[in-house]
Amino acid sequence: MFDKSNCFNCNVECLTKCQWIDIDKETARIEMEKMINGQDSFVLKECVTCFACDEYCPHNSHPFDLKTELQEKFNTFNIPAQMLEATIQRYKPHDELRLKDIDPNKPVLNKCAFPRTNAKNMEGKLFENLQYVSGLSYFCNLLYHHIAKDSVIRERAPLILENIKKQGIKEMICFHDECYGLYTSYCERNNIELPEGFKPIHLFEYLYEYLKEHESEINKLNMKIAYQRSCSNRFIPEIEKFVDDICDLIGVERVKRIYDRENALCCAAPFATFGKTDLRAPTQDKNIQDMIDHGAKACIFVCPMCQETMGSKVQRKGLKSYLLSDLVRLALGEELDY
Repeated sequence: MFDKSNCFNCNVECLTKCQWIDIDKETARIEMEKMINGQDSFVLKECVTCFACDEYCPHNSHPFDLKTELQEKFNTFNIPAQMLEATIQRYKPHDELRLKDIDPNKPVLNKCAFPRTNAKNMEGKLFENLQYVSGLSYFCNLLYHHIAKDSVIRERAPLILENIKKQGIKEMICFHDECYGLYTSYCERNNIELPEGFKPIHLFEYLYEYLKEHESEINKLNMKIAYQRSCSNRFIPEIEKFVDDICDLIGVERVKRIYDRENALCCAAPFATFGKTDLRAPTQDKNIQDMIDHGAKACIFVCPMCQETMGSKVQRKGLKSYLLSDLVRLALGEELDY
């Protein structure tokens, strides 16, 4: 939920730092005031829904929440109704929950919406002893930020949390950033209460703890990599430290480059949805070229969708493509057959 209390005397960094909107501070103040007053603004149309403004804001005011609320109000992206409805129905939680035999005293891996498409990424010693849940009953729905339907997330978040409660899950390892971001950021700022005693765990925290416990088994990879942040990573920037710590443990150098950390570029997956196809290829090209120019030999992803969007292009440019969990598996001596 957007908090306007610090916005009238700030430097509107949420807009002036935007990599997609060329806007000076004076214009940014005017447009921000419009949006605070519930009015339309060209900013809403120019927004590519990369969530970066939430990280740019020094006051933790969540300006992206304001944008996405107004984008829905004004139907900013003018997405065809049939396409919109199909997307909303595609990820609808199941009406009935199929309970599994889960030990509430042990962590549960949430495979989210990827149990089939990314089945191979959840194999090996990292995952073989974990109990898990998966599917639409546990899917976070944060993707609806990209099509200006925040109301769908607000409606479904309590349903997902109720499913977690019914299943008796106390500790959940989130395979995707967005799941972790739902529980630790979205729910908190929207006053949606988590089940009592429930603890979400980011996949990277789990990987780091596993590596610390099995440090003697690590084979240093001696590799230079570029890390591709996901959009939802902007809601949880504290996770960056686990990326750096994991890289140190497995002998990987995260190259210093232009489009990384706070200055990261979106993978450009959502651009076609709201008519910005002309930005997609140039964005990916300069991002990947930046990786190459700074000596990276591989591009490392946190988000399977980012990898699906950029992976083949990364490989055509001569870089290897991995999820970070796959890189950890390599460091533990596993062979990947994909």
